[in-house]
Amino acid sequence: MTTQTPADLYEPEPVPVGELRLDARNPRIQHAGERLSQDEILSILWREYSVDEVAWSIARNGYFPHEALFASEEDGALVVIEGNRRLAAVRLLREPDLRKRMKATDLPLISPEDVAALDMLPVIRRRRKDVWQYVGFKHVNGPQSWGSFAKAEYIAWVRNDVDKSLADIAETIGDRHRTVARLYRAYMAIEQARAAGAYDVDQQRARKRFAFSHLYTGLDYRGIQEFTGIADLEPPTEKPIPSRKMKQFGELCVWLWGDKTRDVKPEVKTQNPHLRQLDEALQSRGGLSALRAGLGLSVAYDVHRGDTALFREALVESRQALQKARGKVLTGFAGEADQLEEIGQIVTLAETLHDDMQDIVAKRRGRGRRSSRRR
Repeated sequence: MTTQTPADLYEPEPVPVGELRLDARNPRIQHAGERLSQDEILSILWREYSVDEVAWSIARNGYFPHEALFASEEDGALVVIEGNRRLAAVRLLREPDLRKRMKATDLPLISPEDVAALDMLPVIRRRRKDVWQYVGFKHVNGPQSWGSFAKAEYIAWVRNDVDKSLADIAETIGDRHRTVARLYRAYMAIEQARAAGAYDVDQQRARKRFAFSHLYTGLDYRGIQEFTGIADLEPPTEKPIPSRKMKQFGELCVWLWGDKTRDVKPEVKTQNPHLRQLDEALQSRGGLSALRAGLGLSVAYDVHRGDTALFREALVESRQALQKARGKVLTGFAGEADQLEEIGQIVTLAETLHDDMQDIVAKRRGRGRRSSRRR
């Protein structure tokens, strides 16, 4: 009796290309649905995931035999669970009609001999749940990283369906920064909000590009955490949003991603500085009220900061601008009358502001003296 070694379990076998199917559950494309046709899957991969680069490499160098595909027997088909871009590239190189349908007009034509060399591909047959460690390391924390939402979706599948703990997942893929737990929390919050009817990212977000990182990053911020009541990372939970805070979480999603059903654009366009500004605005009643009134993030942030901070900042910015102008006066001013008029108006405005500030100081000192006499 022979004993199989770990190497034997991962020994590839040649499989005809025609027997292989692209994976509708591929985390890169799962947002588009699980009932996609093979052409629909290939179209997404072609448009969004640089299949052309893989195809050009194969056309020049051939298919490297050590780059085996992983495939799983599912519903009577051999579904490629790792290597979908490579399979898509091979199919496009082999099938001229497919290239036309995909409008992949810039791919090279290969010789009949090269086409024949791609008849069979090396495939390792394994169940999907048996290779999660390999796929997770490679695409979640490894050299061929997916986008953040695809990572989160995969982690949630391993945690909820394969029944592996987040600690096991993190240890297996070498995560030392709690990324696994943060991605899982944000993904489960989105799914919980979708199920509760609070916000549906697929139906409501205003932009095609899904900035999922806004959420999993923002849930670490104090203002956003308190506003949504979101659960801490320990222990992990499949329902991180308290039911009493579901409405607030839906509001947060609209500020992060907009709502095309109501023609509302997102307030957060970039993480720096908008996500931090949103977090701070949520920490004051005035900032929150301004957001809910639709006054915009910049107004809400200013309301949160208050007039004192804004006044001080305006003074500092004015001084810096004048210092910059003075440094350019010898080379930038040639006696133009309009510029002389402009600086005159600035001087008048500065003097008026200075007088206003002195009046405020004098009045406060007067109140202070009267209060002392009363005592």
